[in-house]
Amino acid sequence: MDKRSWALLAAFGAALIYGLNFTIAKAAMPTYVQPYGFILLRVSFGVAFFWSISFFGPKEKIDPKDFPRIGLAALFGVAINMLAFFKGLSYTTPISASIIMVTSPVVVMLFSWLLVGEKLTKRKIIGVFLGLSGTLLVILQGKTSVGSAGDHVVLGNFLVFVNASSYALYLVIVRKLTQKYHPFTFIKWFYLVGLFMVLPFGLNEVLAMQPDKIPFAIWLNIGFVLFFATCCTYLFNLFAVRTLTATAVGVFIYLQPLVAGIHAVLVGSDTLNGMKVVSAIIIFSGVYLVTKPSKSLERG
Repeated sequence: MDKRSWALLAAFGAALIYGLNFTIAKAAMPTYVQPYGFILLRVSFGVAFFWSISFFGPKEKIDPKDFPRIGLAALFGVAINMLAFFKGLSYTTPISASIIMVTSPVVVMLFSWLLVGEKLTKRKIIGVFLGLSGTLLVILQGKTSVGSAGDHVVLGNFLVFVNASSYALYLVIVRKLTQKYHPFTFIKWFYLVGLFMVLPFGLNEVLAMQPDKIPFAIWLNIGFVLFFATCCTYLFNLFAVRTLTATAVGVFIYLQPLVAGIHAVLVGSDTLNGMKVVSAIIIFSGVYLVTKPSKSLERG
């Protein structure tokens, strides 16, 4: 295969892992590991992994004036992003969470307009409106009673949207850093700073874990999240974005609800209903309008 084919395969692999991660991560929470404890395990593993492989990258030093931006990137890309996602996922269902995650390009467009001054055309305004409207429909779905698999669904859906918004803000903040430093240089510091941010939230939950009572199958789920969803997805996307355009890589986010939905239904952890399908269509339409290149760019 040529380089582009490998890049497409890498982008597909990342989307596949993310799609599976919704159900696989939820299977371990909160019975065997609490959400914040899971995040501490995940970030700790990321620190160990990325600092280890950084020795194979260029020997760069971070400019001291860039550490505040790295701190902001870690706040929104690790702390708020991951803590809100796993806490939300522990309350809501895999399909609802995966549908809400698709709104990331819409929120990126909104933050780019607010913070960077990126032009917001009428088409993109309509896209933002559709994306956020569809998200609101998903958030308001579900019951809030205690004692079932769908406990606090509205709160869970809202937290997943906080996660998607936080990640979108992280993408805007981190743009300059990724252009200035090699990815291995940036990511090791990004995760290290993030580790100190999530440590107060997850330490007690990690200490409360009872490893001897965790089935082998759940350990496999935890291992999948730590290695594949935390490390491999980043490396796959890194390889893909070096060959493909960011827009082309971003299109693969559409696969996440499809993979998550099929997997969740097959293993019996979630069900599809008409409102979820309608909400997904509205959100997808909004994302399409936001990410569609303008005619002038297409000619150029």
